Amino acid sequence: MKNQLAARQPDRRNFLYGLGASLGAVAFNAMLQADGAAAENGANATAPQGPLAPRPQHHPAKAKACIFIFLEGGPSHIDTFDPKPALDKLHLTEFTRNDKFQSAMASGKRYFVKSPFKFHRAGKSGLPICEHYEHLAGVADELCVYHGCRGESINHPTACYHMNTGNRFGGDPAIGAWTTYGLGSVNQNLPAFVVLSELAYPQGGTANWSNGYLPAYYQGTTLRPQGSPILDIEPQPGVTRAQQRANLDLLAALNASDQSRHPHQDDLSARMAAYELAFRMQTRVPGIIDIDQESQQTKERYGIGQEKTDVFGRRCLLARRLVENGVRFVQLWAGGWDSHDNLNGSHKARIRAVDKPIAALIADLRQRGMLDETLVVATGEFGRSPDNGMRGGSQTIGRDHNAKGMAVWLAGGGVKAGRAIGATDETGREAVEVAHPIKNLHCTLLHLLGLNDNKLTFFHEGRFKQLSQTGGRVIQELLA
Repeated sequence: MKNQLAARQPDRRNFLYGLGASLGAVAFNAMLQADGAAAENGANATAPQGPLAPRPQHHPAKAKACIFIFLEGGPSHIDTFDPKPALDKLHLTEFTRNDKFQSAMASGKRYFVKSPFKFHRAGKSGLPICEHYEHLAGVADELCVYHGCRGESINHPTACYHMNTGNRFGGDPAIGAWTTYGLGSVNQNLPAFVVLSELAYPQGGTANWSNGYLPAYYQGTTLRPQGSPILDIEPQPGVTRAQQRANLDLLAALNASDQSRHPHQDDLSARMAAYELAFRMQTRVPGIIDIDQESQQTKERYGIGQEKTDVFGRRCLLARRLVENGVRFVQLWAGGWDSHDNLNGSHKARIRAVDKPIAALIADLRQRGMLDETLVVATGEFGRSPDNGMRGGSQTIGRDHNAKGMAVWLAGGGVKAGRAIGATDETGREAVEVAHPIKNLHCTLLHLLGLNDNKLTFFHEGRFKQLSQTGGRVIQELLA
């Protein structure tokens, strides 16, 4: 009978997904961390009590939190941070299928295309930056632009999975999940891994911030891009805090009585803890997600209230507020970078949408003394090719997908500042200096956060698994 009752219980992952984007989902996310602590820590009395509890770094490191900006669609490195004068001479010249610069997506005739943008040297470091990154140029000396990253997939969903989870086929934990699994959170009243997505989810959907095979409480918690970031965060009209407290106390007494008769129903104690966390969050969360508490000057710096930058500016400012209040890993999404045609118009628009907010975020973190302890990363799933197929005879300039060359930039958190590391070949087709696979980039990000990829493992399906899959190593050239 006991086994039959247990079999009818939904597993924790299905129960979590069924809650939706409500306060209950957020609370249940964090509550499960305490529920699984005993199983993970066993009889070790010195282990942290609850997976949300702060855990020591594997080694001393500056970074204590990460803001991960994902530019979905594949920004063109050739048109943002990696100028290629050779393309000016090759513009619209055809090459054969045997040409060493042949695009991985080649079909029919292909043509080299030059960048429609000009570049300038920014900051004392002289980093080359696209002319449309007007504000980011002002913080160029904080940036470390890495040109050596190489992916494996040119399909959006698999490439997004690869960059976010280390596995091209999905189902594995996201880097944010690994980070919170390793470090916990310094604020027990907030999720440790928060995702600030767009209204339309990215290619591959929520698997990009999944907990994978880690316990369900490590998955990213999404805050809604429109309306209230968390549903049901406010009590129902006419219900006071005292009434809520009395209701919870009565419910706890009834649940405790029921649990004594059915000790096998583990979900009951989980729900009880979730109710308590949700009660605490109603007091704590509204103040954090309310960016109207910021000064008008700060909001203007982030581009809030300005048509082109308002949406992303709000996410960037919220990311700073979350990290400031103890959230360990925040991921921001900004799509629209898939420019097969009209590269000039589409990339220009996307750059202008993120330029001012990102520059303000970096400057704000520096001003508040937070940048050295906050690792900021910006990347897409891949770069773009130096050529395009001129579909239907069109002369509109665009670029196809390119996994062998891209630009990843980092700031703060122990990276070299004001430096360009690695290089692609003369047309930007392929990384040729300080070239590393994505798994090595992942190992480096974990290292900067004080985590050792070889020690950050989880036993699953008969073996210990890790973010790098196997054989990753730290890119030493990126470290300050």
